[in-house]
Amino acid sequence: MNTVRSGSTRALLRVLLLLATLLGLAAVPPAAQASTAATPFKILALYSGTYDAAHIDFDKEANVWFPQQAAANGYTYTASTNWDLLANGGVNAYQVVLFLDDLPQTSAQRTGFEAYMRGGGGFMGFHVSAFTTDAASWSWYHNTFLGSGNFVSNTWGPTAVTLKVEDHSIPPTAALPATFTSSVSEWYSWSNDLRQNPDIKILASIDPSSFPVGTDPNQSWYSGYYPILWTNTKYKMLYANFGHNAMNYTTNTRLSSTFASATQNQFLLNGLKWLGGGDTSTPPTDTPISETSWYSVQNGGNGTCVDARSAATANGTAIQQYACNGTTAQQYQFRSTDSGYMQITARGNPAQAIDVVDRSTADNAPLQLWAYSGGTNQQWQPVKETSGRYHFIARHSGKCLTAATAATNSVQLTQRTCDGSTAQAFQLAVQS
Repeated sequence: MNTVRSGSTRALLRVLLLLATLLGLAAVPPAAQASTAATPFKILALYSGTYDAAHIDFDKEANVWFPQQAAANGYTYTASTNWDLLANGGVNAYQVVLFLDDLPQTSAQRTGFEAYMRGGGGFMGFHVSAFTTDAASWSWYHNTFLGSGNFVSNTWGPTAVTLKVEDHSIPPTAALPATFTSSVSEWYSWSNDLRQNPDIKILASIDPSSFPVGTDPNQSWYSGYYPILWTNTKYKMLYANFGHNAMNYTTNTRLSSTFASATQNQFLLNGLKWLGGGDTSTPPTDTPISETSWYSVQNGGNGTCVDARSAATANGTAIQQYACNGTTAQQYQFRSTDSGYMQITARGNPAQAIDVVDRSTADNAPLQLWAYSGGTNQQWQPVKETSGRYHFIARHSGKCLTAATAATNSVQLTQRTCDGSTAQAFQLAVQS
């Protein structure tokens, strides 16, 4: 009797599954399932890398920068030129897909991507991923999903602009200032007016103070409305109209960086976490680090403070952790260099900066004071966490400033691969 009942149940389940499949109601792909805080969400970056040196250079830069930020922001990153991952279901293993320099070309790739998005997957597209002069050939993507329609014009040469943030209601832009300076890019305009689309939420546009945009008088914008960042509220998606570095086309040498704007980078990282389910809370209102204040720097894991050993200021002085005591040996100033990086100078001698010994890129390389000379091993990118603390990424290595696990005095601080732990999280407090 039990066997008959069990067999009947299995038969019924098979019938229900067949009906669900026929009706398009099969289980949501893994991409639609939000990742837990303990499990990093997975990003797949698709690119072609075959057209225009500036686009190819952005691919190369993105495929270095995004992995450098991964551990500290709760994701893993895979880059691939295999666009058939959209067609064969491979994309369903990822919570977010990035289109770096292209878009799906075959019918199977396009069908697979549409199914992925309708199933709850996350998407971030850059620059060329929206480019078309034949929107009707894939109307769902260009007119419905992105909403932009056909490419109309571009600026030349590539320039930075002031972006006006129009919407602070979602986490990617919640903590951004009212205006900020973008990185350098070539900018596109579109045939569709995104303001007339009820499903599109424009997040940022070019501020009128930027005009004229471009350096070629025949390819510059002198007035008008140009959306740069937006989302379609019916999907988990973001589009960013940047991703074209300035280049010396004779030598294929990079002349600018898409990741030169710290605020733009904040948008990218907050956007990825929002799309991937790694952090769906609204980040706190950001207060920029003052470049004229002196700060204590307290580790979030063990409670000790960043300290110059024996209050010394000479080259080679060890930077260590020590019980917080309010002395000048534990006070630092943050001064901008470029591209979102800062030197961290000592109050006892502001000419001295926190430095990675011997420019090492290895894990556990120790930190010291050394006369600031502009070295990339003396520059740190402060990245604010949702807790209000910061982690600091070394420019030359992409690794994070790290304290010891235990609150033991005199342990020298090091750099280590960013892992999101409290050993790499530091609270800044203004000192008098």
